[in-house]
Amino acid sequence: MNVRLVREFRFEAAHRLTRVPGEHRCGRLHGHSYRIELTLEGPIDEQAGWLIDFGDIDRVWNPLRERLDHAVLNDLEGLQNPTCENLTRWVWDNVKPNLPMLKRVTVWETQDARCEYEG
Repeated sequence: MNVRLVREFRFEAAHRLTRVPGEHRCGRLHGHSYRIELTLEGPIDEQAGWLIDFGDIDRVWNPLRERLDHAVLNDLEGLQNPTCENLTRWVWDNVKPNLPMLKRVTVWETQDARCEYEG
């Protein structure tokens, strides 16, 4: 039996967009309360009864959270222009090697705006 498992995380961070016109409000330093969803997909392990232990997902995410939480995203390698789209891909690139069952990364920049990336 195949399932999709979703684990949600949150962090606070600031950023400014570097490639917008000078008068664009997102060119100024500002912050967001980000919500991240990591979606994994695959077969349930018959012995364990699950796809993966949520704790294993947490162990992969926690080092990234330490880098992201209360950071200026522009200061992180690979996020010099930290749009929601670029952040979503950055999370994928940093999570996928350690969670091969990763199917989708969703980044909620605001309560009603998100980006989804499936590699």
